[in-house]
Amino acid sequence: MNKFLPIICIILSLPAFAQNKVLLEKPTVDKRVELLSIVFRLAEREEYSSKHFKLYTDRIEHYFEQHKNHELIRYTKSIMDERWLGYDAVAWMAIYLDEHLDLQTDVRPLTEADGRWDEESIERFVLLLQRFYNDVDFDRFFNDNAELYAEVVKRFAPVYEQMDLNWYRTFYGKEPSETFKIVIGLGNGTNNYGPSLDYNNGEKTVYAIIGVSEARYTEGIPVFGMNNFPILIHEFNHSFVNYLIAKNREAFRESGEKIFSIVGDDMRRQAYSSWEFMMNEALVRASVIKYFKDHDFEQSVIAREVMQQKHLLGFVWIEELVDELENYDKQRDRYLTLEDYMPKLIEFYKIWAGKIERRPEVVSISEFTNGSLSVSSELKTITINFNMPLSGKGYSIYPFRKGMDAFPKIDGMKYANNNQSVIMEVSLERDKEYEFLIIGEHFTSVEGVGIKAFDVNFKTEK
Repeated sequence: MNKFLPIICIILSLPAFAQNKVLLEKPTVDKRVELLSIVFRLAEREEYSSKHFKLYTDRIEHYFEQHKNHELIRYTKSIMDERWLGYDAVAWMAIYLDEHLDLQTDVRPLTEADGRWDEESIERFVLLLQRFYNDVDFDRFFNDNAELYAEVVKRFAPVYEQMDLNWYRTFYGKEPSETFKIVIGLGNGTNNYGPSLDYNNGEKTVYAIIGVSEARYTEGIPVFGMNNFPILIHEFNHSFVNYLIAKNREAFRESGEKIFSIVGDDMRRQAYSSWEFMMNEALVRASVIKYFKDHDFEQSVIAREVMQQKHLLGFVWIEELVDELENYDKQRDRYLTLEDYMPKLIEFYKIWAGKIERRPEVVSISEFTNGSLSVSSELKTITINFNMPLSGKGYSIYPFRKGMDAFPKIDGMKYANNNQSVIMEVSLERDKEYEFLIIGEHFTSVEGVGIKAFDVNFKTEK
């Protein structure tokens, strides 16, 4: 096999990083990541089938069309659903390969890092991947796109330049010893992943593999904006957070399992399949918000981030978790590291496990069945019923996927039935689709726990 040649890169001068003894490697396009994402695109894995970056995905489809029935692709299709081989399992495999596409041997085994891969699937997949690489002449495809890769990396530079890695050392109280790598995953679809390599000699390499989900393109190439910045902050936080949850696994287990039993559906939709994944993500996301606060981001940006995490993604306790991180940071004379503060977070989660068990939910709509296609346009009220009384301190109803055009005209709103129902006074039009989202921003229990987000959608009669 041809040697797996170096990745396309751009070098930026960031002296502060060197001064802080942190090695942040230059942003790259990594051949292994592109290869693996293309394999899973050809295997029709949904999250790798995005066509946001049409210029590039059209090139992929044109070049690899004749190879869709390759033995590797057939094998990948046969195991990917059975073993849940999608999302970051693809990224884990990519970084575990060396320049010859052999599995690296000087690191913790892949089967331990990601249990979705077992020894049998690894051996067979790697063998077929090497054949595929030669059969399709992947070097040719990669080299043909060298200019495109270089341009994408160049456009990512403004985001990269904003990173303050000194914050990690200061906030966590831990001197980073890892090598950090930013990889732009052009074939990744819209998702982002943070796999890492633990070497047998104690060294570690942490990856932030960034997908392409930009809405703005020039000359068919994405223009990266600061909406990508939280992704970088997020992925690098994992290096400082995951080991804390793992080290205190048994202490977190009971509260974690209770909370996951309530918000598990929200978590699984984001590919977080266990309470441990959930706890890692919650602390990482709270740390992102803390980073924003410490760097004087606009309050509107912070509020939007809190709202999304809390009310749309299911991390109901995120705001209070951020408060805990603030409390920790105010007592650094007592807690030198976040690891020293973990007993406090363990107690925090015990309290929240009890509170979230009493999370309100929408149980019915009085006037029609949600999703109905034959609602009378003469209807003047929509009554939303909950499984328990709410605090009665406001309303949080927003347009959703179909936008403002599908949002009903609301003439008034009030609580009823001992705050266990909300009555919306509405004016509806004939033969029209309606949709709105009810979230827990103001619809909360007496204890302050927000409701589970609920999508109301219906259509009126002709």
